[in-house]
Amino acid sequence: MSNINNSTHWADITAKKIIALKGDKDLYTCASGITPSGTVHIGNFREIISTYLVVQSLREMGKKVRFIYSWDDYDVFRKVPKNMPQPEVLETYLRYPITLVPDTSASKAESYARKNEMDVEKELPIVGINPEYIYQAERYRNSYYAEDIKHALEKKSEIIAILNEYRTTPLDDSWWPIAVFSSFTNKDDTTVLSWDGEYGITYRDNIVNKTETIDLRTTSLVKLHWRIDWPMRWAKEKVDFEPAGKDHHSEGGSFDTSKKIVKCFDYEAPVSFQYDFISIKGHGGKISSSSGDVISLRDVLEIYTKELTRYLFASTRVNAEFSISFDTDVFKIYEDYDNTERIYFGLTSANDKKKEKESRIYELSQVGEVPKTISYQIPFRHLTNLLLIHSLDIDETIATLPDVKEDQVERLKAKALCAKNWLLNYADDEFTWSLSSKDSPLPEMTDNDKKAIKMLSVLSKDIDTMDEKELANKIYDIAKDAEIEPSELFTSAYRVLIARDKGPRLAGFLKAIGAKKASEILGR
Repeated sequence: MSNINNSTHWADITAKKIIALKGDKDLYTCASGITPSGTVHIGNFREIISTYLVVQSLREMGKKVRFIYSWDDYDVFRKVPKNMPQPEVLETYLRYPITLVPDTSASKAESYARKNEMDVEKELPIVGINPEYIYQAERYRNSYYAEDIKHALEKKSEIIAILNEYRTTPLDDSWWPIAVFSSFTNKDDTTVLSWDGEYGITYRDNIVNKTETIDLRTTSLVKLHWRIDWPMRWAKEKVDFEPAGKDHHSEGGSFDTSKKIVKCFDYEAPVSFQYDFISIKGHGGKISSSSGDVISLRDVLEIYTKELTRYLFASTRVNAEFSISFDTDVFKIYEDYDNTERIYFGLTSANDKKKEKESRIYELSQVGEVPKTISYQIPFRHLTNLLLIHSLDIDETIATLPDVKEDQVERLKAKALCAKNWLLNYADDEFTWSLSSKDSPLPEMTDNDKKAIKMLSVLSKDIDTMDEKELANKIYDIAKDAEIEPSELFTSAYRVLIARDKGPRLAGFLKAIGAKKASEILGR
């Protein structure tokens, strides 16, 4: 294990900063959270894993840490995302708290919010993340925050003064730090009329023009506005660290106001950092749950193993924007991870600074204990070719690799499944092909091409006795003997083997196919 005390990884630097600024505590609380207003996407996951990597660092430093994740499921349902089923039904619930919006998906969860929450709660353990979930709708509807809301009302003038520091249009005394969901319509189209100085709130439903007085200690209808709710919860949960996106961290954004408002609750703002947005290769721009144009953690785990998924974030500066690729960039990303792993196990040389950096990234990329042995180092692109040769049969493909060790099989199977998913769902036509059989029709060829292919068929019977370089040289010799250009031989060979004009590097491809099968296909 690398020396965490000397680590320059952002997670370790942040952990040390928390200890320095918050002091040596018996328990540190790290927080994260989101409104489940739509599919929780991979951009949201960046906050979750960024928080978790700091949690992991603190724990490795011997600290006791509480990692809380808040579902802000008492927020307003403002917009129907495009990717949701039965949007016409969901439209009728706009301005409701999302916990009261029905789930229109096949899951039929207890609510729209709960469906989105369940998807994430099921996926996070796969990448080794198990936070303590807090459901804000449950807390608000059970009047858990009654005293805190009363306190915010008492501090109303101070809160208005803080918010007005950042506003071009100042708030006046008619503004209240709370929102009310109407008991008549369930919507938030209401106006707070008065507060009795204790627990009584009188409001008007603007839709049906009815008024009602409610008690903060028993009502399920009142919640604090976001810019007051966030700092209130910092104080309530004694939060020591919580990151936020650059929208919240922008000048005059919710973090700027919250770090002042939290003092109204007799607490200091937590340590924080700004994380940047993520885009999807080919999509561009910020991912948005409300737009419906999202990629979820589940989608990423289809083509990236759980370790690779963590690596994407652990290997990137937290304040740097980056893209998650579903195209051929996936080859390089797997190659980069494999190189990091080789450096960790000392199989690729690196200077001390590089070794420390890559080793720490590798450790933070692992789910659970760091493996004691290296994974089977097979390039992702080569693995896709082997899978195509063996009709996407993972077990059959692995069986052709005689040097796979027992403790590498599980990781190799996971990588092969990702390669298979990539071929089925994301690969362009040039990367997907079927190996010809002995009964496949032959392409038209010149006499010289036929001569070359016959010679290649004979050579193929002995490919298992040659390394790739030797085989490549003999292929060039065949082209010379047949009096054709090597490129012409390659094209003819690919047409016979996979009915394409191009394919994987021929020598390596023939060795992957194997002597028996290659000579049979070429010899037909």
